[in-house]
Amino acid sequence: MEILLEQSNLLLALAAAGAFAGLIAGLFGVGGGVVIVPALYAILGEFGIDDDTRMKTAIATSLATIVVTSIRSVMAHYKRGAVDVRVLKSWVPWIIPGAMTGAVLASRLPGNWLVIGFGAFAILIALQMGFGNARWRLADQLPEGLAKAGLAGFIGLSSAMAGIGGGVVGVILMTVCGKPIHRAVGTAAGFGAAIGLPAALVYMVSGWLAPVQAPMSIGYVNVPGFLFISVLTATLAPIGARLAHALPAGVLRRSFAVLLVVTGGMMLRDGFTF
Repeated sequence: MEILLEQSNLLLALAAAGAFAGLIAGLFGVGGGVVIVPALYAILGEFGIDDDTRMKTAIATSLATIVVTSIRSVMAHYKRGAVDVRVLKSWVPWIIPGAMTGAVLASRLPGNWLVIGFGAFAILIALQMGFGNARWRLADQLPEGLAKAGLAGFIGLSSAMAGIGGGVVGVILMTVCGKPIHRAVGTAAGFGAAIGLPAALVYMVSGWLAPVQAPMSIGYVNVPGFLFISVLTATLAPIGARLAHALPAGVLRRSFAVLLVVTGGMMLRDGFTF
């Protein structure tokens, strides 16, 4: 109880981050990691957590929450017939080792490299949202063989290093290879658990061995952050979704692209000024 009282301000800030992530995820239809990582990174910095630890904690905690939201999301999409089970079964075995490799690499890299990488990634997503064309195609079907293994491994590796569920990269990849958008979104939702669970476990172990940990954390996974964000994201995302239907799609897309550019720019600034 004494620990909870001492960390009450941090707990309130984490609850606010969960509420914000839920609303934004519902409003813009994005995976929580793109919002959760910078929010946690900023909050932990305000409470004196050193730069290296706070970025790794933000990434690891985001991945842990994605396990919960991914399972909930893919079940909902499956009921609507929007999940390609064959793709999940053939891609997940390659995604998992990629995610574990990404978590190991991220645990060993300097925190500022991860901040810079996330900032660049956020800006690339913003550019794709702002200027991408849903009709673009690179192929009529998803690759097989070594190309499939390499791309699936890359989805796992890059997502584990950025703290995201693989939905963004997976949806883009599937749509440019001929998958209808709704089926791509539903299938990519299943990547989250395959990425989040093994990667979060690696971050727990590697963070346990690290010299510094954030308060109330198991390794690099912050327990109250995981609990608050998981619950509040699931609770408030439907409210954000209802708000989204009241606004024009083009306005939403451009607004989120601007938000990502600003977020990415701030992360790049921090990364280069560690």
